Amino acid sequence: MKTIADLNDEIETWEDLYKRAKSLQDLIGMNDDSLLPALEKEILLIEKKVDTLEFDILLSGPYDKGNAILSINAGAGGTDAQDWAAMLERMYLRWAERSGFSSEIIHLTEGEEAGIKSVTISISGKYAYGYLRTEKGVHRLVRLSPFDAAHRRHTSFVQVEVLPEVTAEDPVITINPDDLIIDVYKSAGAGGQNVQKNATAIRITHKPTGMVVTCQNERSQLQNKENALKVLRGRLYEIKLEEQEKQISALKGEFQKIEWGSQIRSYVLHPYQMVKDHRTNYEEGNTQAVLDGEIDGFIQSYLKSIQK
Repeated sequence: MKTIADLNDEIETWEDLYKRAKSLQDLIGMNDDSLLPALEKEILLIEKKVDTLEFDILLSGPYDKGNAILSINAGAGGTDAQDWAAMLERMYLRWAERSGFSSEIIHLTEGEEAGIKSVTISISGKYAYGYLRTEKGVHRLVRLSPFDAAHRRHTSFVQVEVLPEVTAEDPVITINPDDLIIDVYKSAGAGGQNVQKNATAIRITHKPTGMVVTCQNERSQLQNKENALKVLRGRLYEIKLEEQEKQISALKGEFQKIEWGSQIRSYVLHPYQMVKDHRTNYEEGNTQAVLDGEIDGFIQSYLKSIQK
């Protein structure tokens, strides 16, 4: 039923565009100069919609149309890195809002002095994973540190992880309950009296891989467990995907080890202002706009580059 609904939605979108273009053609044929401002505006709207649909076509992966789980983890840089992680959290939440997606923080570990050590966000909406998977990697910030008394320039690193939301019914990833160690504990940090007093936080250890997933932001132990399992299924899918890519690369004779610290983008706030994607060389000079969530240019340029 979901597949039928998605196909009907695509058909209706294209049919609506066709009707708008046909009406536009008829109005242009009237040669009425007074209609020009309205016609130009409609042409721009149609072009923008077609551009969006063009990028949707590039998203053909098995989970590209689905929801995403975004994890942000502070790396090297101490308090500066934790503050940088909080800045990226804000950037992605604003991007999600601009894009019409809903977001929910399912796990958060705050920093000691400022910022956050890590956060996991569930982002829901059509093509959420398809767009956000372009953000996976290490993000580098260069700025004058607000936490340095001498106000020196610091470089901070944050890792962004993007996982698809794999449902329990999906045959691609199956989890044996016997492979799980589930610990229940009291939540730490902000969250209200119920969260503080009752053991609602969940820690799941996947014995075959040694992977550990935690979730504590919900009041319900059951909901925290479900959210933790969502993250675990997504990470197991990523492991499976990486293994397949390694096998294909090895067969082609071009295998290279994928390092955790592969830097994808630099955000330079001093001595000049520039955000640059190192995979595509796409740049933006308005760093504030980027940090306010305007990252579509980076997403689209990367999607185009991997289709060439």
